[in-house]
Amino acid sequence: MIYRIEFRPSAEQGLAKLDPYIRRKVSAGIDKLAVNPRPIGAKLLKGAERLYRVYAGPGKDYRVIYEIKDAILLILVVKVGDRKDVYRSL
Repeated sequence: MIYRIEFRPSAEQGLAKLDPYIRRKVSAGIDKLAVNPRPIGAKLLKGAERLYRVYAGPGKDYRVIYEIKDAILLILVVKVGDRKDVYRSL
C-alpha cells in the first residue's frame, strides 16, 4: 500500500525555510513515509493525539511531525523543522 502525502501550510513553510541541501534530504525522508509510515525510529508523541515524529535530513537535527490516517491511506505532514524549534506550538 502506498500512502498519499499532504502538507499543512505550517509544514510547507518550515520546509521552505530550510537550506536547499537539507530540504532535499528532508523531502526524501518524507517521501519514504509513503511506503512505510512507521519506520524504525518513528515515535508517537506524548500529549499529542495521533502525531508521530521521525528524524529526517542529515544527522538527527531535523524532525518531521505527521499524522497517519490509515483508513484513507494518508500521511498528513503537520510540521517540519530543526529539532530545537519544531515542537513549539504543536
